[in-house]
Amino acid sequence: MKNALQASDTILASLLVALVLLIASAVSPAFAQEALSSWNDTPAKTRIVDFVKATTTEGGEGYVAPEDRIAVFDNDGTLWSEQPIYFQFAFMLDRVKTLAPQHPEWKAKEPFKSILAGDPVGVMKSGERGIVDLAVTTHAGMTTDQFSKIVADWFASARHPKTGKPYDEMTFVPMRELLDYLRSNGFKTYIVSGGGVEFMRPMTEKMYGIPPEQVVGSTITTEYAIVGDVPVLKRLPKIDFVDDGKGKPAGINKFIGRKPIFVAGNSDGDYEMLRWVTAAKGPGFAMIVHHTDADREVAYDRKSAIGKLDKALDEAERRNWLVVDMKTDWKKIFAFEQ
Repeated sequence: MKNALQASDTILASLLVALVLLIASAVSPAFAQEALSSWNDTPAKTRIVDFVKATTTEGGEGYVAPEDRIAVFDNDGTLWSEQPIYFQFAFMLDRVKTLAPQHPEWKAKEPFKSILAGDPVGVMKSGERGIVDLAVTTHAGMTTDQFSKIVADWFASARHPKTGKPYDEMTFVPMRELLDYLRSNGFKTYIVSGGGVEFMRPMTEKMYGIPPEQVVGSTITTEYAIVGDVPVLKRLPKIDFVDDGKGKPAGINKFIGRKPIFVAGNSDGDYEMLRWVTAAKGPGFAMIVHHTDADREVAYDRKSAIGKLDKALDEAERRNWLVVDMKTDWKKIFAFEQ
């Protein structure tokens, strides 16, 4: 009888151990790769999974402590679509139309004149100075809270000019899965974008699971003020910081304070960020989203005025940067695809 009880206890203990191992495996990083379900089983997916395994396997040569698992992502063209125009530029155009009744002088002043006339070529002819004027005019003269509400309301009603879908449906499913996959393996994910930081922040948590404090972007000057005995931050018509090109590594250092080990971009505007992250000693992974699918999205690279990818594409192979081919590597691009 005693032997039978001992045998029973042994079997029970074995079952408990097996159950614990089963539960652990279900949430372990090794199984998180199944979350990349919108990725085809190509070398691109394999390289990502291999890097994550190497950096999260304790005792391994490439192991990285959780506090140093920082991943940064460009936004326009990397996490959401950027063609035929940047989302924020579409927002600016709509803001001009909304504000136009208060500014009759815009009928004779560029780039506002061309916007109101529906002339995109004329808008572009105004050059960088005209675009800067457009940005500060449509983004300043209000408090930060007011601007946040304006942005949220715009996202709730605006539609993409090509698909007719709400802008929050124009995010790339495989990239959202990648963000989730990295976070499930102890990575902290940030957006580092040339877009306006306060244009992105109202939406990034809903779209990507990235909270506002983990968004780095271009900024205009803000100023503390008292309005009706209430402290506010007023947005002034002055550019403070441009988070693009060389500004991206500087922005990461200034606002994050840790050097990333994973970086994703899609254009030459991300070149300096890709170089900086992968030049460090130790693990460093860089990937470029290459827009190659004209049927499901848009195919563009070297000649595009928006999201130009030329220099970074030329150097990707010799610098061991992963180039993700949207047509080949992704099963689906948008959630609304059949």
